[in-house]
Amino acid sequence: MTESRRIPGLYIQVLVGIAAGALLGYLAPEHGAAMKPLGDGFIKLVRMLIAPIIFTTVVVGIAQTGAMKEIGRIGLRALLYFEVVSSIALAIGLVVARTLRPGAGMNFNPATVDASAVSSYTTASKNLHATDFILNIIPDAMLGAFTGGEILPVLLVSILVGVALLRLGTSSRTLVDLCAMASKVLFEIVALIMRLAPLGAFGAMAFTVGRYGLGSLLALGKLMAAVYVTCALFIFIVLGGISAFVGFNLFKLLRYIGEDILIVLGTSSSESVLPRLMTKMERLGCSRSVVGLVVPTGYSFNLDGTSIYMTMAALFVAQASGVELTLGQELGILAILMLTSKGAAAVTGSGFITLAATLSAFPSIPIAGLTLLLGVDRFMSEARAITNLIGNAVATVVVARWEGAIDMDRARQILARGAPHEEPLPTAPMAID
Repeated sequence: MTESRRIPGLYIQVLVGIAAGALLGYLAPEHGAAMKPLGDGFIKLVRMLIAPIIFTTVVVGIAQTGAMKEIGRIGLRALLYFEVVSSIALAIGLVVARTLRPGAGMNFNPATVDASAVSSYTTASKNLHATDFILNIIPDAMLGAFTGGEILPVLLVSILVGVALLRLGTSSRTLVDLCAMASKVLFEIVALIMRLAPLGAFGAMAFTVGRYGLGSLLALGKLMAAVYVTCALFIFIVLGGISAFVGFNLFKLLRYIGEDILIVLGTSSSESVLPRLMTKMERLGCSRSVVGLVVPTGYSFNLDGTSIYMTMAALFVAQASGVELTLGQELGILAILMLTSKGAAAVTGSGFITLAATLSAFPSIPIAGLTLLLGVDRFMSEARAITNLIGNAVATVVVARWEGAIDMDRARQILARGAPHEEPLPTAPMAID
C-alpha cells in the first residue's frame, strides 16, 4: 500500500466539522437536515474505492505469500477469532440489558403505531437463511462483484484471482506488479478524498441532529446510555485484555487510529475509513496478506458493536412492550443472534433485518416495537461503528501475531510515537521477533 499524505490538522478539522454540524442541526433543523448530501457524498466517494482496493490488496497479498496453505490458515484463524469475540459481545449486551432494563416502564402498545416503517426489514428477514447467505456471496458475474456494493463477493473474487496468480508462479509477475501499482494509485485517491472528511462529518452530523432532533435522545436516553457504556466497557475491558495478552497497548493503538475514530464518529460509518485502516495496519508491521484478508472479512463478520446493540435492542423491545422473558428465552435470543448476525453479513441494512428475524422467532415480542428504535438508531450508530472499527484493528494485530506475520518491534515503536505516516511501508511480509 502506498504511503498516505498526512493532512495537517485533520484531527482538529474533523472535530470542528462535527461540532459545527451538531450546532447547525440544533439551531436550524431544516438547514441541518439539508446537509445530508455532504455526508452521503463523502461516504460514497470512499465506498466507490473499497471494492478495487480490496481486490488489489488481496490479490497482491496472496500472490506474494508463496504458499496457498497460508491463505486458508489465516482465514480460518480470523473466522475463529471473529466468532469467539463477537459471541462475547452478544453475551455482554444480553447481561447489560437484563441488568439495566432500559425498556422497562415504557408501556409500548404495538396497536398504536404504523408498522409499515419496518415492513421492509420484516419482509427481508423472512429470506434470511444460510443457503441464501452463501449464494449472496457468489456474484452473478465476476465484474458484478464490484458493482453490488457488498464486501464478501469482492473478497471471494479477489481470493480466487490471487490463488490463480500464485499457482501461475513467475509467469504472473507482470500482472501482480500491475495490481501493486494500481493499489498505490487507489490509495493516493483515498488521500485526496480524506481532505473532504471534515465536510463529510459536518454534513452527516448536521443531518442527524436536524432530522431527528435532540428530543428523541431524551425519550430513549436510557437505551442510548446503556449502548454507549456497554461499547466502552467492551473496548477497554475485552479488547484491552486481548491487546495486553497479545503484547501491545490498546490506548496507544487508539491514538494511532484516532483520526479514523473521529471520521467514523462524524459519518456514523466504519466503511468511511476502511481503506485507511488497511494502510495503517500494514504500516504498523502486519503483513499484506493478513491485512488483505482480515480487515475486509472483519467488516462483515467481526461487528462487535453491532452485536452488542442487537442483543440490547431485542431485549429493549421486549421490555418496552411489557413482555417478561425467562432466562431460557433470553438465551434463545442470544443463540439465534449468533446465527442471524452472521447470516446477514452480505445483506444491505442487516442490522434491522437481523433484529426482525430474531424477534419473529419469538411471537410474544411484537416486531412493531422496532419502530421505537428508528428515531434514535442513527444516534447509536456512532457507538456501533467505532466499536466495529476498533475491534477490526485489534483483530488484525491478533491474527498477524498468531501467524507470526508482524514485526512487533516496529509496531511498538510506531505506537509509541503515534505518528508513523512519514515512514515507508514494508515491501514484504514480516516475521515477529
